[in-house]
Amino acid sequence: MRRASAPLRALFPALALAALLPLVSPAPAWAQRGTAAGASGMAGAETNRIVAVVNGDIVTASEVTNRARLFALNAGMGPAPEVLTRLRPQVTRLLVDERLRLQEVQRRRIPVADADVAAAVAEIESRNGLPSGGLAQQLRASGVQPRALYDQIRNQIGWSRLVRQQLGAQGQISQARVDEYIAGHNARIGEPEFLVSEIFIPVDDPAAEPEVRRFVDDVVGQLRAGVPFPAAATQFSQSQTALQGGDMGWVRADEFDPAVADVVNRMPQGAIANPVRVPGGFQIVTLRQKRETGRDLATLVTLRQAFFGFATPLDPQAPTQQQVQAVERARALEGRACPAVEAAAQGGNRPADPGGALRLDAMQPPPLRNIVAGLPVNRASQPLITPEGVLVIAVCSKETRNMAELTPDQARLAILRDRIELTSRQLQRDLRRRASIEMRS
Repeated sequence: MRRASAPLRALFPALALAALLPLVSPAPAWAQRGTAAGASGMAGAETNRIVAVVNGDIVTASEVTNRARLFALNAGMGPAPEVLTRLRPQVTRLLVDERLRLQEVQRRRIPVADADVAAAVAEIESRNGLPSGGLAQQLRASGVQPRALYDQIRNQIGWSRLVRQQLGAQGQISQARVDEYIAGHNARIGEPEFLVSEIFIPVDDPAAEPEVRRFVDDVVGQLRAGVPFPAAATQFSQSQTALQGGDMGWVRADEFDPAVADVVNRMPQGAIANPVRVPGGFQIVTLRQKRETGRDLATLVTLRQAFFGFATPLDPQAPTQQQVQAVERARALEGRACPAVEAAAQGGNRPADPGGALRLDAMQPPPLRNIVAGLPVNRASQPLITPEGVLVIAVCSKETRNMAELTPDQARLAILRDRIELTSRQLQRDLRRRASIEMRS
């Protein structure tokens, strides 16, 4: 049985936003000239061409192209024509499945407000250092209509709410079940445990398996060529882990399908496996880390930072007056406590808190890790000068914790995710089986 993921933020988080922008691709320059009226009409016809009819709702070529461009942008592949052509069959299938989900969400009157989608977009902008409205601007500049993302966000939020509603009483996890889960976990202490990400591509129609196989082989090739795994998982995986960029959390071998377990046991860290045929489809996995169940001691630190940027690149032999003043501001913080560093960071272009509790052994780059390891708690560092500015860091807390220890809350969440995943797949299969789907060439 496959286990669902830990709740990490995906590229596009547990998503949603009202697509208020028209789904119209801008005409190319040649189509805007009067002498090319015929060509313009042909381009418009292609944009509006129907590629699928799903229970009476249409999926257009424009929607397919925009979603393919969105994936290519996230993956850093570039919107080359051959890339979009290769993506088109699977993107079309995904849009058909999304249309089925959207229809069911609407039939059951599951509300997804514009504010829900706007909040998700605001979170994406915040995580990527973009101003309000910056995401839509960036998408348009890359040739992607923002609605391609907004529709995906809205669909994912609605589906997540529908699945949780479908769970009903199964969404309440009893204390006895939690205790049983923890006992089973503790009985396996010392066994190998794997931190894995996945992409699951379903095969609902046996006749379509060769086409799906070609697509998953292509996905693996792109991943090995450098496409970020979370980007591919968010766009293409049909597992609920897609909301977390494919992250499955820490999983034991007996929690995988046997064929996947055999592959993971033999994989080196960082590798991407060939697609594995599992019940219901194909699974692509990558191994991120490996440890023993119940044993993972780590030093966790919380930090505060203040960064004073330089207006121009630093010339150490001839610093400007602004650069000298920035260094002096940083020196005034040396040895002071965390609240002073946090206050000094206000209004800067870097957050005072770089990310909550951080594992010291995973901190990059290594010179920074060494500096943090040597700092006493609640005393700011000396200024750390870079070509772009000067940084001051303070360690606010430091503790050693067994990261593999399973708490009751973690156990309850893991059980719930398993049930959500199973319910989601069953519901999607039922929708496809009952649907009237007409694919057009």
